[in-house]
This record gives sequence, C-alpha cells and structure tokens, in this order.
Amino acid sequence: MPTNYENTYTAIDQVDKNLLDNDIHYLYGEISEENISYAIKWILSANLSKKPKRKLKLYINSTGGELYEAFGLIDVMKNSYHTISTIGVGSVMSAAFLIFASGKQGERYIGKNTGIMHDIKAQMKENQNCEMRELQILREATGMTINETRKKFISNPSDQYYTAKQLVDLKIADHIL
Repeated sequence: MPTNYENTYTAIDQVDKNLLDNDIHYLYGEISEENISYAIKWILSANLSKKPKRKLKLYINSTGGELYEAFGLIDVMKNSYHTISTIGVGSVMSAAFLIFASGKQGERYIGKNTGIMHDIKAQMKENQNCEMRELQILREATGMTINETRKKFISNPSDQYYTAKQLVDLKIADHIL
C-alpha cells in the first residue's frame, strides 16, 4: 500500500494537479453544465485565498454550446478577486467566444491558427434578451458603445469568422501567441 497519496494519482491526475498548482484551467469541448461547473469551482477555489493577488489563466478550446452556462461563468469571471487571463487555442466559437472576450482587458491571448466564430444570429432567435447580454459583454470587452458593438457583430446576416489579427484589431483579444 502506497504511503504517499501522490503515488495513487494517474498521469492525467498529475497533469491536472500541475495545472491547478500553476493557476491554469483548460476549458475544452462543448460548453456544458459539467465543464463550466469545473471552471467556476476553479475560480471560486482560487478566490478563497485573496493574497497574493494572482493571475488565473483560462485556456479555451471549444466550438461552443450552452449559452446560459457561458453567462454563468462570465458572471463569476467578472466578479473574481483575481485577474482572469483568457487564452484561445484551437476553436473559440459561439458561447466560447463570449467567455474568451470576457477575460481581463490586456490579458486576452489568441493563437494565430485559432478558428474563431461568433454566431449571434442563431442565438437571437432564442431570445432578444440574450442579444442585449451579448452586446453588454462585448461592449465591456471592447470599450465600444452598444451601437458600435451592434454594427460590428450583429448587422451581418450570417455567422462571422475572424482571424486572430481581427480579434486584436476589434479589441476582443489583446495579444497573438
């Protein structure tokens, strides 16, 4: 019987522990109740310790998913004592796009080969309220007015794909990896 608890970890457990120990969370796959709850618990756990102020790094690789789950995570991110840095890799689409944009301004990084898409048109069919929340999140992320945000992100008739450079130019990302 092992005397050291760490000896019972699998390789994946050890990777997860190393990420946690270094204030890193990897949000991947479809945005769902399960993976969002892990991300929220990670932020809440970090917020139990206020000192020293830390930078929490949220890596995002998702084609999107549940919009209301994303709103929940965004609310927790915005109320975190610690800085939330977002790093987009692979795919940052739909609900994941909003999570990415909600990282602290100056601390949002996007991979130059990342697939980026925001599909607000489909979301507007569900609820006009969602549109206003999205505009508010993007307004906060970019510093644009609601009207400017509406023109940039809603006026187009279909899904919008972006390059990493376009996200920096739109002030949704701050740096290209």
